[in-house]
Amino acid sequence: MSALAPTLQAFFTDRLLTQRQVSPRTVTAYRDTLRLLLGFAQQRTGTPPCRLDLADLDADLVAAFLTHLERDRGNGVRTRNARLAAIHSLFRYAALRHPEHAELIARVLAIPAKRYDRTLICFLSPAEVDALLAAPDRSTWLGRRDHTLLVLAVQTGLRVSELTALTIADLHLGEAAHLRCHGKGRKERATPLTRQTVEVLRAWMRERAGTATDPIFPTRQGRPLSVDAIQWLLAKHVDTATGPCPSLCGKIVSPHVLRHTCAVNLLRAGVDIATIALWLGHSDIRATQTYLHADLAIKERALLRTTPPNIAPGRYRPPDPLLAFLEAL
Repeated sequence: MSALAPTLQAFFTDRLLTQRQVSPRTVTAYRDTLRLLLGFAQQRTGTPPCRLDLADLDADLVAAFLTHLERDRGNGVRTRNARLAAIHSLFRYAALRHPEHAELIARVLAIPAKRYDRTLICFLSPAEVDALLAAPDRSTWLGRRDHTLLVLAVQTGLRVSELTALTIADLHLGEAAHLRCHGKGRKERATPLTRQTVEVLRAWMRERAGTATDPIFPTRQGRPLSVDAIQWLLAKHVDTATGPCPSLCGKIVSPHVLRHTCAVNLLRAGVDIATIALWLGHSDIRATQTYLHADLAIKERALLRTTPPNIAPGRYRPPDPLLAFLEAL
């Protein structure tokens, strides 16, 4: 077995789990990245992953792997950068254990993250939200489940992974109704619920029943909904809602768009950025400031508060005939 295999194993068991105590999601993300990298290296070198050495994972191979992610697998720049961050983390750990490979490791660590354009976020208008919430067929058990899930997602702005992890014990529908969730970065937070959302949830929980550890939104078999399942049911209901609300036709509505919609609704209601950051579980308030750029109505209200400069309309007139001749060329 080569030096890479024990280093890779120690990276997960010693560095990630023991020293850093990272979340299971981080372990999964790093595992998937390195599994893809080892598979790519095997195709390039013909060497099984257990026999690969650090020297086989040089900067040229890592750069080719990143290109493969974008060109062949269709990954975006953000995914490419996330994969690179996992590789950098492994090589920083390898630098402590294998100083003899310092030059190779330094070249890999020198591979930069790629810059990308930041587009305006997508969110739903009130009419689009109403059409989406009306799309599930509430005469069926699945329709009532989906309707409750969509109502909760739009009102709370939970991440899709947080929605799938909700259990009955996380829900408090009495006085000061709220729900608790364990979010990104191992942060636990409580999100208040509106009266309308509480009524929908109470009706669903009477039908749902179950024990404290059961998921709030189960499959027919009682298991928690997966992320893919929520993405699929959302796409299905968006297709249904497109008929009464044609503006949905031009939008790619993902579960994260419902999170953006919650944030914009809070912003329009006059909630300050710091409170919205706490509501969404953002660790950096700069992530929340993107919603200021998304809503044109907020900028228009700011424009109405300003005093326009006293500018007289007109065109520049050259004071000299020769300058007028040059201006006309």
